Amino acid sequence: MTLIADRPGPGAARPYRFPPVVRRTAAGGQVVAAHLPGQNLAVALLLLDVGAGQEPVGKEGLSGVLAKALEEGTAQRDAAAYALAVEGLGTALSTGLDWDSFQASVVIPVDRLSAAVELLAEAVRTPKLDPADVRRVRDDEATALRMDWANPGPRADAALRADLFGAQNRWGRPMHGDPESVAGLDVEDVTVFHSEWFLRPGTLIVAGDLDRIDLDALAAAAFAGTGGGPAVRGGPIEVPLHSERRIILVDRPGSVQSTLRLGHPSPHRAHPDHVAMTLAGTVLGGAFTSRLNHLLREVHGYTYGIRGDFAASRRFGRFAVSSGVQTAVTALALVEAVGEITRTQATGVTEDELEVARSWRAGQLSVELQSPRAIASALTTLVVHDLPDDYHARLRESLLSADVDQVSAAAATHLHPEALTLVIEGDAAVIRADLEATALGTLLP
Repeated sequence: MTLIADRPGPGAARPYRFPPVVRRTAAGGQVVAAHLPGQNLAVALLLLDVGAGQEPVGKEGLSGVLAKALEEGTAQRDAAAYALAVEGLGTALSTGLDWDSFQASVVIPVDRLSAAVELLAEAVRTPKLDPADVRRVRDDEATALRMDWANPGPRADAALRADLFGAQNRWGRPMHGDPESVAGLDVEDVTVFHSEWFLRPGTLIVAGDLDRIDLDALAAAAFAGTGGGPAVRGGPIEVPLHSERRIILVDRPGSVQSTLRLGHPSPHRAHPDHVAMTLAGTVLGGAFTSRLNHLLREVHGYTYGIRGDFAASRRFGRFAVSSGVQTAVTALALVEAVGEITRTQATGVTEDELEVARSWRAGQLSVELQSPRAIASALTTLVVHDLPDDYHARLRESLLSADVDQVSAAAATHLHPEALTLVIEGDAAVIRADLEATALGTLLP
């Protein structure tokens, strides 16, 4: 007996609603919150206008060392006592940083939120920063970076960033620093950086059932003992494009694979073309079904996977492609990748491709923005990038309504295949002649 059944079709998409955003000034700082009725868990996130972009040149990795040192005790209690206090509430202190901001957060039942915010503020505002602890954290971070940089990838990433943005600029160096920059930090670097940036009030992000949360009381705890004006953010950085393609070869003798990094500068996060650029990047290289992955993985078999997309911070952005290929096909893979980027820039996207990209991006958004932590993260995007409060409420519709003309225009405007920097980390003795023969660009010494 054979059972034959038709595959069920997709159901109708349910409407997506981002919770209302509440803003207020309290206790000398800013509070931005989202109301999640009936939610028993809440998130409190302290957002400071200090990220890797504020580190002095030559001190790369400073904010990362400081973030780890916050876990080593406070002026009020040692590391063990602080850990017990946090664990006693059933939560954990999470820290994170990017180019634009530092974040410290807790996820906890609503009835314990006030006590958790007090402990969060204690760690951020009054860390112990014992010299022995700071040096140990620094050494641990430098060791971890040495292990990471022994793998393919980090050196190629650093070479691409330096060529796009200039190694003389902080944003032209690795966000988390490199083994040498971190190892060279001293205790005074960390303590001065903390006193300069971490005692400013910042913004308290809250996601939870606001009917059960006293935002003024939380603000008083988060901003206690702070002062000074808001940090100067600075406007978008104008990064010039190269006048021709450039090839940078990072030697990795004996490597059986080549690590590829291709890229050029692109607009900052709040640029009005952000949605159209995101969809163009998705069609080109941002999904498993993308043009680049289909061509280099499925058609030619050069790689297990290749990815290309736009990424942006508050002041600058970049388009980048990354992959790993067999050494023997390094030059061939580069020719195909550059060719596909060129074709997308010249001809745009098709309706069928765009429909897949729209559906995936919009569906992904609806799935991802479900938890209090995800909502808090979305609120930080509003604050960091000065976006309107209804941005996320409109984002799904913006993705679904983008048409072929808009996305193709974004590809034509913001893809620059003629200005790409091509970084190859691999066995130079084996691949140099093939790279020169491609005539893709000038091979830099």
